[in-house]
Amino acid sequence: MSRIFLSKADVTEVEEHYILDAVRSGWVAPLGPSVDAFEVEMAARADVSHALALASGTAALHLGLLELGAGPGTAVIVPSMTFAASAMPVVYTGAEPVFVDSRADGNIDPGLLMEAIDTLRAEGTSVAAAMSVDLFGRCADYDEIVPGLRERGVPLIEDAAEALGAAYHGRPAGSFGAAAVFSFNGNKILTTSGGGMLLSNDGELIARARYLSTQARQPVDHYEHTEVGYNYRLSNLLAALGRAQLSRFDSMLARRRTIREMYVDGLSHVPGVSFLGREEGGRGDDADNCWLTCITLDPASTTVTASRLIAELAGEDIESRRLWKPMHLQPVFASRRSFVSGQSERLFDRGVALPSGSALHDDDIERVLKVLKTVLAVG
Repeated sequence: MSRIFLSKADVTEVEEHYILDAVRSGWVAPLGPSVDAFEVEMAARADVSHALALASGTAALHLGLLELGAGPGTAVIVPSMTFAASAMPVVYTGAEPVFVDSRADGNIDPGLLMEAIDTLRAEGTSVAAAMSVDLFGRCADYDEIVPGLRERGVPLIEDAAEALGAAYHGRPAGSFGAAAVFSFNGNKILTTSGGGMLLSNDGELIARARYLSTQARQPVDHYEHTEVGYNYRLSNLLAALGRAQLSRFDSMLARRRTIREMYVDGLSHVPGVSFLGREEGGRGDDADNCWLTCITLDPASTTVTASRLIAELAGEDIESRRLWKPMHLQPVFASRRSFVSGQSERLFDRGVALPSGSALHDDDIERVLKVLKTVLAVG
């Protein structure tokens, strides 16, 4: 039996064709027609006016934060339940990351978010921006977040790195913030191997970020630099890969949703198992891009732990992983301020991400389900 990966890139002859065309065009260095086209297509997909193709989602967050005013003497609110790449660009700017806990679905708790802003301001701290993370492809609760931030005059940066194709009340992920970010890392639904996108309806914000992303070169006939810039642009070859993936994106998205349905059907009667984002009264999966299907284990109903389940799957050559370790528990951020309820710690302790890649066959998912049912039945 072959190894079953968590989220392996889904690449076909379509991608080969696009990349070969880019190579034959001679545009093998950074920038080129594929980059320009990819930006236009991604802006349209997210229903925003402007997009900037970059080397990573991390680079996109860094530039977006800079343009929203993050810097020394300011704070940026960051969800604690996320990957470290959400928090580290805050530190790059010189701002102070302040972590806020999640709700049961893993996304930031809007009430705690507003409490954090109000508390910091009462103490005299300037809050440059607040970040949301659309965790595992499910949008945060923007009906609560956006009005609360607007009332307080705090701009939102939406980390939609995991959420391309997701939506919230019919509005696409990547369209909610003053700036937003996608990631095209190798484990995402759409990949450019490495890469990211900064999106905004603010043309001046994107123009300024574009300038900084190309080493802040002045528009003169020699190399002139009046400020520090960054080498953050996406290559034309990788943009060609992204365009090919985008041409197949809806089918890959549909496959991830089918895999989610298989897991839900297969585990619906297993005691102690619930699906992240499908809590009682939740929104369901209709607008979730199902990037990764994640389960949580209820210790009141099963003695099986997340670590044990991952080990059992690994023994059958099946990759799975724990959910994100909260940022306020990470050693690198141990000294940073946090507003926590314990929810993200519970999710980290009890959660497991299951193989979800669109290239997986039904037989692969049945193989995973067989192990899950066997282990959990004993527990």
